[in-house]
Amino acid sequence: MTPFADFAREQLPAPPARLLEVGCGQGALTTALAASGYAVLGIDPAAPHGELFRRLTLEELDEPGPYDGVLAAVSLHHIRDLDAALDKIAGLLRSGGVLVVEEFAWDRLAGATLEWLHGQRRALAAAGRGEDPGTVEELEREWKAEHLGLHGEDPLRLGLAAHFEERAFARTPYLHRMLGGGQTEVLEQALVEAGAIQAVGFRYAGTPRPRSVAGSASARPGI
Repeated sequence: MTPFADFAREQLPAPPARLLEVGCGQGALTTALAASGYAVLGIDPAAPHGELFRRLTLEELDEPGPYDGVLAAVSLHHIRDLDAALDKIAGLLRSGGVLVVEEFAWDRLAGATLEWLHGQRRALAAAGRGEDPGTVEELEREWKAEHLGLHGEDPLRLGLAAHFEERAFARTPYLHRMLGGGQTEVLEQALVEAGAIQAVGFRYAGTPRPRSVAGSASARPGI
């Protein structure tokens, strides 16, 4: 699976387009895009110091638009008022600008996918890398408690559909991020492609709907 940065570059206009990253975390993506020639600003309450970053939330952002692209990497599911956030992002984008998203649908973890995660967690614990997850049922309860109050797939995709026209969508492996990375990602991808487990991550790109109809879209995304 290609890195999210590569997916983003495929969807974004060429440098030196003006970009905003919402929820930039430690700033790796913002920094990489700046190195590629983009005029990019990363925002996050815990953003690094530096001219590429501002320590604030999307709600607090007062930088004037328009932006050519907005990126949100595993950050939208945390935003309490998702509709207001997506409406603001759409308003910050120029006509034809693009929102590029990487997310995970935590509520898709069930059945064989849950059992696979449980097995991987137990194997890591046996190797001295993390705590034993207990039974599958205990892991499921822990997972739901950890993600209580965060947006799952339906709110995320319905919110996006209300404000943006979908341009690209792909399901992606995600659980390897909790399991040590590289080799686990290859295994997870192979199992997803074989239909043995579900992909709980997804990538999305879309352009703003006309402001007169934003929020009135009746079509549900294919889920």
